[in-house]
Amino acid sequence: MCMAAGIEPPAHVFVHGWLLAGGQKLGKTMAAGAVVNVTDIAPSTLVADFGVDAVRYHLLREVPLGADGEFSLEGMVARYNSDLANNLGNLVSRVATVVGSKCGGVGPAPDPASALQSAARDALAGADEGWEAFAPHRALEATWRLIGAANAALEAAEPWKQEPGPLVDAVLGDALEVLRIVSLLIAPAMPSTAQAIWARIGLDGPVGDRPVLEAAAWGQYPGGLPVERGEPLFPRRRD
Repeated sequence: MCMAAGIEPPAHVFVHGWLLAGGQKLGKTMAAGAVVNVTDIAPSTLVADFGVDAVRYHLLREVPLGADGEFSLEGMVARYNSDLANNLGNLVSRVATVVGSKCGGVGPAPDPASALQSAARDALAGADEGWEAFAPHRALEATWRLIGAANAALEAAEPWKQEPGPLVDAVLGDALEVLRIVSLLIAPAMPSTAQAIWARIGLDGPVGDRPVLEAAAWGQYPGGLPVERGEPLFPRRRD
């Protein structure tokens, strides 16, 4: 049809798989008495309940693009709590809180020789490879390894127990730099969340106004910016 219309046909076409619920394709009309209530997992219901970024994250992270994948509300809640509430959301909240109590709400610059540089470099390489290969689950997995490394570094240093000073500044500056990099890496999947984190750590303008490989290199958080705690990005779910 493109050729007949004189339009250059696409060079590549990537077709996603089916989402299954209870082993049944969600695109099919489910018979009465099916084990899954389609209304409960309709996109409009999920978005109203979890938010569009959380739903997009779950679908891209849980199911390799191109393959069929099983969806369940229980799985959605489990990944939301684990990845978004406990890891990303907790990192954002914890860093902002400690910057407020130890640094007067002003974010310090990262350590140019931080041990987190290696984890950040690996995350950037993994995310770039994943997106280029049409494998968003790999890109997001690589990004979450960096989030895990930053949380582990905070747990080891316990800046909330230390007196304000260079050690606390270095630890929190590194964590803020990780949040800056994470904002860039999650932007394709979670644009609103990425922009919210970007603003909370005091950065202006849109996320990703430069090529990611350049923008996400370590050490570009300038320090001296106001850091806002705000409401939890992903309140933990109990159901």
